[in-house]
Amino acid sequence: MMQVLTALLPVEKNGKQPVYLQLANQLMALIRAGTLEPGYRLLSTRQLAALLKVHRRTVVQAYDELLAQGWLESQTGSGTFVAGHIPEITPVKLPGQSVQNASPQQKAGFKFDTMPHLNRAVLKPVAKFHFDDGFPDARLAPLDELSRAYRSQMLNGDPYVRLGYGDTKGSAWLRQELSVYLNETRGMKITAENILIVRGVIMGIHLVSQGLLKRGDQVVCDEPGWFGANMNFVQAGANVLQAPVDEHGMDTDALEAICEKTRVRLVYVTSHHHYPTTVALRADRRIRLLKLAEKYGFIIFEDDYDYDFHYLSKPFLPLAGADPAGMVLYCGSFTKTISPAFRVGYLVGPEDVITHLAQLRRIIDRQGDQILENAMAELLREGIIQRHLRKSVRVYKQRRDVFCDLLKAQLGEFVDFQVPDGGMAVWAKFDPSIDLKDLAAKALKKDLYFADGSMQGNLSKFHNATRLGFASSNTDELEKGVNIIRQLLEKDSQ
Repeated sequence: MMQVLTALLPVEKNGKQPVYLQLANQLMALIRAGTLEPGYRLLSTRQLAALLKVHRRTVVQAYDELLAQGWLESQTGSGTFVAGHIPEITPVKLPGQSVQNASPQQKAGFKFDTMPHLNRAVLKPVAKFHFDDGFPDARLAPLDELSRAYRSQMLNGDPYVRLGYGDTKGSAWLRQELSVYLNETRGMKITAENILIVRGVIMGIHLVSQGLLKRGDQVVCDEPGWFGANMNFVQAGANVLQAPVDEHGMDTDALEAICEKTRVRLVYVTSHHHYPTTVALRADRRIRLLKLAEKYGFIIFEDDYDYDFHYLSKPFLPLAGADPAGMVLYCGSFTKTISPAFRVGYLVGPEDVITHLAQLRRIIDRQGDQILENAMAELLREGIIQRHLRKSVRVYKQRRDVFCDLLKAQLGEFVDFQVPDGGMAVWAKFDPSIDLKDLAAKALKKDLYFADGSMQGNLSKFHNATRLGFASSNTDELEKGVNIIRQLLEKDSQ
């Protein structure tokens, strides 16, 4: 039986799976198949290790794994046996239930109303080349440092605390580190109690929409603007009004005209680099916006999605840093800093509002990824994120310059744009004769992705324009992408 058992337990010492797991899984399969019957006495760990020519500790780990799962039983002084009661669970069918010839259900058996404002395509670009919405280059991210910090948080400290339920406001450590960081870089005067950790800006907008808006409230957004914010306001039952954006950001005269006609509850603004046009809200308009908030009593939701990426070394400080009346809710994230996959953001506001929204967050998500949040806190404390940002800004500035030179040289007759002072994308206005949706579709077939502009609303109204992201591509990829567009436009013009 020893030789037979040995033949049934082949091990790959250089395989991807640890040898002890190979042994455990193979023994489990033999028990399931009935080859090893309940009550069967296994070889000692020393004997099996000698037969398989592996370290005894490897066999001990395999046995321990199966003992913990209930497949084996250990009897002191007698050895290790196949368990008399195998832990297989067989679901019991309900009367009349049949799974034969069943197919996945595509239609619900009950009625529900679809919501047109949610009917937006989810961005999942898979092309080799991409001029995306303005994403970071994950190849530059401090992933090794983040991995080490995450592992450290997984393994060190009291597991009951570390891996249990936490504060709905988020990691206390991260909130403390963020308060220091935001005070130093944004001119704020906040503490950890002013911060709610969220899973990105979109979650911050959702919480504010659900927690501070009532059905029928008036919300003013920029035009053009970000559909993700508008969707949340509409979902909360608010009426979305629009204030135009020019080369200096939101038109505050137009905003005041709206306020004179109706009671505005909230104004949503991307002040640092307006989305999608990338223009900055001018200093005098910032002051005016704050004064209007005090005069008319509306909330300012300041979405500062890419504050850290400015190339003139003279960024405007956020509105939240000059808000004595407590009218501004400030939101940012690490999405642009590291990668969209890491869903960690922060909502900053008065303590009473943060407490209120944390209570709401509890019934939506309970808490975030506390392990990841603590890992981010460690990177902030060690200055790793700060150093990464300084390096990234230099790289992205170079890519911006290369990209804008390419657009001017190769596509100058087709595209009009302004070199952005910061951010990760160029607002490109294509010639009205160009079918932007058709061009984007043809480019995708050539393995180049860029948005067709439909997310910004009425294409003709917004000058047949779209955002072309440059940060996530190196200079060679930028050149190849621009060449693809050039070739397609030249072909269409023939």
